[in-house]
Amino acid sequence: MTNEPSTVARTVRPTAYGTPEVLEIAQTPVPHPAADGVVVQVRAAGVNPIDWKLYSGAFHAVADKNKDSAGVAGTLPRLGLECAGVVTAIGAEVTGVQVGEEVIVYPVTGAYADYVTAPVTSLIPKPADLGWHEAGSLMLAGTTATHALHTTGVGQGDTVLIHGGSGGVGLMAVQLASILDATVIATAAERNHELLRGLSAIPVSYGRGLLDRVRAAAPGGVTASIDCAGSDEALETSLELVADRQRIASITGTDRRVTAGIKIIGNGPGQDAGTEIRHAARAGLAARAGAGELRVLIDTSYPLPEAALAHQAGITGHAPGKLVLIP
Repeated sequence: MTNEPSTVARTVRPTAYGTPEVLEIAQTPVPHPAADGVVVQVRAAGVNPIDWKLYSGAFHAVADKNKDSAGVAGTLPRLGLECAGVVTAIGAEVTGVQVGEEVIVYPVTGAYADYVTAPVTSLIPKPADLGWHEAGSLMLAGTTATHALHTTGVGQGDTVLIHGGSGGVGLMAVQLASILDATVIATAAERNHELLRGLSAIPVSYGRGLLDRVRAAAPGGVTASIDCAGSDEALETSLELVADRQRIASITGTDRRVTAGIKIIGNGPGQDAGTEIRHAARAGLAARAGAGELRVLIDTSYPLPEAALAHQAGITGHAPGKLVLIP
């Protein structure tokens, strides 16, 4: 028996564009750090809709300047845009980071793996009271929600409508809007209404009659809207209810959004990537989550080799909260 560290690691990658069946586990050498970077042994990696969209062929075009951060700089996408783990190696030029340090890593690419390389600028200290599952799946949803709330100017006295309130980004947006002292109305299937009430939101069911239900829930009107659902219903309802279209933000949806005069958040050409806003939000998100002020709701965790099952569950899209891969 030997205690020497392994020189071989696993990574999940698509072999072609298609459905989750194209994902495979590949054996790769344990990476070495760049001079200004680190290697992190991954303890948990967040699963996000962008992951399967990237290899399904359904994802929109990505602006050249954002291709590295979206994981699409190569022939096939590198999966896993957020994780948490333990620093195992540091580059020659790195200061202020120690081997053995527990960190959250975001932004990053290729986090569906046993080990991942990252620049020091992507590291955030993991709060001691924050579990690995939660730490590994906090940042992408949390920074997206922060970006959406910032770009629509949500604050005290606002009534904000959040479409898709029980999804990963939606749950973060609900909580962060409440922290900002806004009144929150969130659309979701009825089975998730009690969860949203527990997060201080007013839940409404999506589907036929949504506009009337929102008006009944917000007799004083809706001042801002964040669309995490991407449906035509969500877009039309927001346009009907919010007078200032610059106070409507969408993180997903069809090209109808482009001519609607609203804020479109994303990595596509002409979209707002919000890089500086997201970068600045990370420490605060980690601190709030570590203090219990911000809940990272986990639906299911999967072993790394079951990434395809995790993606199938995510594509179905019925469960609230986050999916997580555990190497």
